[in-house]
Amino acid sequence: MNRMLLKREDVYKGNLILVNKKYGCGEFGKEDLIPVREERYGVLLRQRAVVLLASLMEEIRGWNGIVPVSGFRSIQEQQKIWDGSLLENGKEFTEKFVALPGHSEHQTGLAIDLGVKMKKIDFICPAFPYSGICQTFRERAADYGFVERYPKGKEDITGIGHEPWHFRYVGVPHAAVMAQRELTLEEYVDFLKGYAFGENPFVYEQKGRWVEISYLPLPDESREILLDDRRPYSISGNNMDGCIITQWESKTASGRRNSA
Repeated sequence: MNRMLLKREDVYKGNLILVNKKYGCGEFGKEDLIPVREERYGVLLRQRAVVLLASLMEEIRGWNGIVPVSGFRSIQEQQKIWDGSLLENGKEFTEKFVALPGHSEHQTGLAIDLGVKMKKIDFICPAFPYSGICQTFRERAADYGFVERYPKGKEDITGIGHEPWHFRYVGVPHAAVMAQRELTLEEYVDFLKGYAFGENPFVYEQKGRWVEISYLPLPDESREILLDDRRPYSISGNNMDGCIITQWESKTASGRRNSA
């Protein structure tokens, strides 16, 4: 068994951290940021997100019709975009489509805005329709760990207007569960609180493998946990009050309870 000590600071790290108007984020390091495509685009994401995005784009030949518009931003860059939009577009538009500095997913390096390849691209609201190569990308995104972060009809939950161009890397299998159940990240992290670590994990089958996903609260103190070192696992904070623990099994899911 693998003995691990989870600390309060672990709540604020990982692919599943929730960043919105209520839950802000600090300054994230640039050590594992790499270009999404060529350097000339100037768009950076976390390394794992770039690897999965590249695989998806290769499968669908996405870069033939799609361009990266915006990825990682520092809090200073976000402040500049916020201030510029206030001057150019006004308060109502800005609050609908631009996250407050310190509360933007772009500051994590896990979010990317994509647009249709064209001569002139709107930086804040790039075109990314529900048709053609853009829709093909959208339909395959979950298999590579990406979700459309701000869907139509969920504005009251996310606090952001409908943004068909904004995608967030949450990892596998979380993106697939979110897509299947039509959950925003706010809804997903809340949903997982019903599946306590070591008691009743959420069991999900993906491509013949079963995965256990569970939630461990970390209010103030550190907590020690035991994990089976024969099983791959990942741990992510939710940026709120605990960590989400994901454990894979190499066996098929036959005979297992399927909660999906």
